Amino acid sequence: MTDKRQKIIAGMKYVILVFIIFYLIMLMVYASGSKRAFSEVEKAVSSVLNSDELTKMDERMLKKNFGLNSADYQGVMYYASPSSVSAAEVLLIQVKNESQTDAVTDAIEKRKAQRMEDFEGYLPEEVKLLEDAQLSVRGKYIFYAVSSDASKYRNTFDKSL
Repeated sequence: MTDKRQKIIAGMKYVILVFIIFYLIMLMVYASGSKRAFSEVEKAVSSVLNSDELTKMDERMLKKNFGLNSADYQGVMYYASPSSVSAAEVLLIQVKNESQTDAVTDAIEKRKAQRMEDFEGYLPEEVKLLEDAQLSVRGKYIFYAVSSDASKYRNTFDKSL
């Protein structure tokens, strides 16, 4: 009987080991960035954006809205609503090095909090969009979307990596 138990325990050790290895592989796949060029990721994401809701913004608007200088990064794509009563925007940034990630995510969180304060009690549907905003950091890529289609944009971003 003890010999049978020892075989079961040995078998369980292998099952647990396989599970741990599988978990680590999945963690590395989903937490890592990508070797893809920024232009490829930008093209994939911009192709699904709702052009009725969002228009491409320049470096000046990025600086005004987020306090970020596009020259500091490997690549920047910024779309936002031209209407001041819409919170819709999509930001994709590839940082030059991962030490820049915290500064970018802090700027995004600050922008989100400011926009929520702006719309609070005024446009509750825009506040809801901001609450449901999608933020993803994958290696050197940072993705942020505020839109009714934010999850679709995020899925496209994830698949493009």
